[in-house]
Amino acid sequence: MKEWTKKKTLWTLLYAVLYAVGTAIVCVTGAITPILFVCYQITAGILLSGIIIYAFGKVKAPGVAVCLGVAMILLLVLIGDAVAWHVIPIVVIVILAEAIRTIFKYNWTGDVISTVIMTFSSFGYYGQIWFNRDYTYECAIEEMPAGYAEGLMAASPMWSLIVVIIAGVVLSVVVSNITTKLFKLEK
Repeated sequence: MKEWTKKKTLWTLLYAVLYAVGTAIVCVTGAITPILFVCYQITAGILLSGIIIYAFGKVKAPGVAVCLGVAMILLLVLIGDAVAWHVIPIVVIVILAEAIRTIFKYNWTGDVISTVIMTFSSFGYYGQIWFNRDYTYECAIEEMPAGYAEGLMAASPMWSLIVVIIAGVVLSVVVSNITTKLFKLEK
């Protein structure tokens, strides 16, 4: 296992900022159309996986997922959205990602599995479509243009959650593989 250095710490801080900004971009895409809101996990698989696998590939030591998660929670605090629905899933995914990386001894397979897990950073936000529908509908009526709430409900039948998760996971693995090859990360 490689150790933390000052240089790796600074780079990890940059990856953490990129992860938080990337997650914010994933969330902002939902304002474009209800379909993109429903497809958050797909967008996250595409936009976040490269950042995460690169961070994991460069620092083969505990704590990288924690740094990424802390950056995401700090962003939520800054925007006034650090509520249980958003923070608890981030804490859970960070714990899972760190555990997987440890179990797999920081090898590539563990990094890819942990990358997939870390792409669920916005699940607490978009998961409410399926698990807290009334709240989501009310928020969409208050915050979005006319017709958005109805479009969101129509675009999110329960079965779509499974499709979105499967597509997001597959795309995360594909992007992780492409990033690994492109940047010649250790496999």
